[in-house]
Amino acid sequence: MNSLQKLREKCLSRLFVPSAFGRQNVLNREQRLQKTLASIPAGSKILDAGAGELQYKRFCSHLEYVSQDFGKYNGKGDSAGIQAGTWDQSKLDIVCDITSIPEPDNSFDAVMCIEVLEHLPDPPKALGELVRLLKPGGTLIITAPICSLTHFAPYYFNNGFSRYFYEHWLKEFGAEIVELQWNGNYFEYLAQELRRLNSIGYEYSGTKNTLFERIATYIVLRFIWRLCRKNKGSEQLLAFGLHVIARKKDL
Repeated sequence: MNSLQKLREKCLSRLFVPSAFGRQNVLNREQRLQKTLASIPAGSKILDAGAGELQYKRFCSHLEYVSQDFGKYNGKGDSAGIQAGTWDQSKLDIVCDITSIPEPDNSFDAVMCIEVLEHLPDPPKALGELVRLLKPGGTLIITAPICSLTHFAPYYFNNGFSRYFYEHWLKEFGAEIVELQWNGNYFEYLAQELRRLNSIGYEYSGTKNTLFERIATYIVLRFIWRLCRKNKGSEQLLAFGLHVIARKKDL
């Protein structure tokens, strides 16, 4: 897309709908995570399970930070779906399977697992392992999509997780949810996918949309935005994901 086309797209977007609408998935998640991590007392020991490239270490400068990942993803995967391109895991502290982390019971004051569960063949087993590693009263922080596109394949095993997944399995493993917050809602999710339509349409069909089709897209986007402004619980139907904070019950 040349500079003139970009300017035209920007003008169309601002004319019909706020530019941030449908684009705040990652921003919402990271702002909430940063706030949650800031509330953990300084000097606490935290495990970043499935840490990837340690992108959230920057929020943990006041904590004793330990990273873990299985270390097999290389950025290219099997080339299907969305891939990172490059992926550097050379700075991991622990390289192992997330369901069998070589640390004693009750080793950490806090554990975070951010956008990882969809990449695990056995998410409940991983949850049990993370709770095992927590000290009684320790904090478990989890985010994962409710629905997502295929990414980081072949290490992509689950499309997403509802609130009922957490409510069932965390209780099963001896943890209680103290906070469960939605990231986005049904309308914001639709807006996110509608904004992707042009690029995905071209990548998977080789077809570029016309000016008329782009205008039509923004008209629909505006309608979704109007609905979103009066949202009354559509997140119960669909959202970007959930931000879950749980505590390990005292023994």
